[in-house]
Amino acid sequence: MSSLLQLRAVGAEPSIAVAVLALSALSLLLSLAVATVLVRGYRRGPGHRGTLVLAVGLLLLTTVPESLRIALPTLTGVGAVGRSLLVSGCELAGLGLILWSVYMEGTR
Repeated sequence: MSSLLQLRAVGAEPSIAVAVLALSALSLLLSLAVATVLVRGYRRGPGHRGTLVLAVGLLLLTTVPESLRIALPTLTGVGAVGRSLLVSGCELAGLGLILWSVYMEGTR
């Protein structure tokens, strides 16, 4: 199978690498689908800004970090520490926005 896909896995079987890549892609697709539903709900509703903030928070918590985990080592020379800082920063920003949409928007 690895010769068919022309994969080279360092430290793991190629089938494990393909499974991890497939799970990452599924995670990206599901988080984009949930964010799309939230944005559609925001556009249909009477302007609840918290729904839009929740969608952005979800994207920063799931989609962006997963994309960074794949794209940074593939496309740039960013090391593991830099990648961890960027990913953690995105996740923290996403969590902050989700908390804001739940608590602050609910008080209005």
